[in-house]
Amino acid sequence: MLDLVLSIRERYQKTLDAIASSARKVGRTPESVRLVVVTKTHPVEVVQAAVEAGAKILGENYAEEAVEKILALKSQSAVEWHMIGHVQSRKAQLVAEHFALFHSLDSLKLAQRVDRFAAQFGRRLPVLLEFNAGGEESKHGWPASNESRWSSLLTDLAAIVSLPNLEVRGLMTMPPLSTDPETARPYFRRLRRLRDFLAERLPQAEWSELSMGTSADYKVAVEEGATLVRVGQAILGPRHETESKRA
Repeated sequence: MLDLVLSIRERYQKTLDAIASSARKVGRTPESVRLVVVTKTHPVEVVQAAVEAGAKILGENYAEEAVEKILALKSQSAVEWHMIGHVQSRKAQLVAEHFALFHSLDSLKLAQRVDRFAAQFGRRLPVLLEFNAGGEESKHGWPASNESRWSSLLTDLAAIVSLPNLEVRGLMTMPPLSTDPETARPYFRRLRRLRDFLAERLPQAEWSELSMGTSADYKVAVEEGATLVRVGQAILGPRHETESKRA
């Protein structure tokens, strides 16, 4: 276990150093970016090792799997748990009850359902709105690849902003998969422009957060304004199963 903690700590610190370097490169402070360690599919003992290695924020893609880990590690009260994956409506209650930030809110219907559960738990849940910046059919989120159609999104988004038990804090995206981090840059820039577009038209929400960047491209994401980067494999190593999504 000690060897696992030490190896994770080394990679975690290396990632923090890279984030700091990328931030300073564009005149940002390292503190303006938070690192979400993605623990999906990793067993509890690996997650425990990540916490002991210094991880402060843990990201999960699957609500039921995440809740099992949250309950198993409930003594780790200083750890923040973020939901970063697609959530089916029937899992909305788990999200409203157990997570500090919901990155991947992708429909008005889901927002309304999460809002109702948040009310039951006496919470005002911070959320990010997920956008499909690359126009891929396999990706979730509101369509954002065609900037001339952004105005058509405003009706849904205004309705979400007005929900009493959700607190909209910004946007999230997953760019098309590539081995070259630079190919993600245009999508990150598009999300930042969309954030500015929405901040002007819906100023009642905060819009300060941009969740973008994974193990493959988080340095570019930081250069383009990410405030949250979601890094899994670069810190924890290979996952315990093959998946179509990455982090």
